[in-house]
Order: sequence, then C-alpha cells, then structure tokens
Amino acid sequence: MINNVVLVGRLTKDPDLRYTANGTGVATFTLAVNRNFTNQSGNREADFINCVIWRKSAETLANYARKGTLLGVTGRIQTRNYENQQGQRVYVTEVVAENFQLLESRSASEQRQQNPSSSDNFQGGGNNFDNNYNQSSQSAKNTMPDFDRDSDPFSGSSIDISDDDLPF
Repeated sequence: MINNVVLVGRLTKDPDLRYTANGTGVATFTLAVNRNFTNQSGNREADFINCVIWRKSAETLANYARKGTLLGVTGRIQTRNYENQQGQRVYVTEVVAENFQLLESRSASEQRQQNPSSSDNFQGGGNNFDNNYNQSSQSAKNTMPDFDRDSDPFSGSSIDISDDDLPF
C-alpha cells in the first residue's frame, strides 16, 4: 500500500505549537494549495489542507514559518475520529507531515510580510507566487555566470598553444 502526499502551498496562519502531557511537540497548520486550473471567472481557487507535524520538526516549523510562508510538505493522509460533547462521532482527515521545506528566502518572506497586497487572498495568490518566483529567478540570472553554448568560457583571456601541442 502507498500513502504519500506532497504539497506546496502557503500557510494560512502561524503554526499552532502545543505539547502533549509527556512533552512531545505537535504543531497544527493549514496550507492553502492552489489548484492547477482556473474557474469560469479566470481566478485560481485553492484547497485548504489541514496538517499536523510532530516532535522536533514541529518546533522548527513553529520557529521559522509564519502566515503566508511558502512551504513544501511531504507526509501521509490519516483519518481519525472522536466523539464530541454532543455524543456525535466526528471524523477528521489530515496530512501527517513527516518533513517540510521552506521554499522562499527569509528576505522574500519579510518583503511579503511588509507588503501583504495579495497574501491574504489565497484564491488569487497564485499570481503573487509567480511574480515572486520570476523576480527571484531574474536576480539569480544576473548573478549566475553565463554558461550559454555560444559564450566564451575564458572571457577574453587567450591561450598560447600551437597546433603541434594538440593531441588530435
């Protein structure tokens, strides 16, 4: 049997870190994950997926991730049930996160926190991610060396070698 989940989304609020009676950390959080298609009005909708993470990973997540943080999560789907105060059986399906990865730099996260133009609107939030990605990839292009096929790898420095020294 296979039960694997991979999610990429933004936190809808700060993770809620708590501790069990024996001191084990547990954090609950909700990820807003954009759908791959747009609705009839052209907006991208999102699914809000409840997640839980345990132990040291829970503490780390609570320390470094905030509302709006772009997060990658791997884990499994789990269903549990309990009886509420009215005596009704309640079923809860959630992702039990086994691992997570922060998917944006701290500076990008802080910049988004200072300019929260569309981070609260998760239905249209896909464009915000695309803009941040394009900006960061543009700045990466400016700092990366040019490894294009036609570029000169020696950038103007000449090599003094005769044809007799070549092995072919």
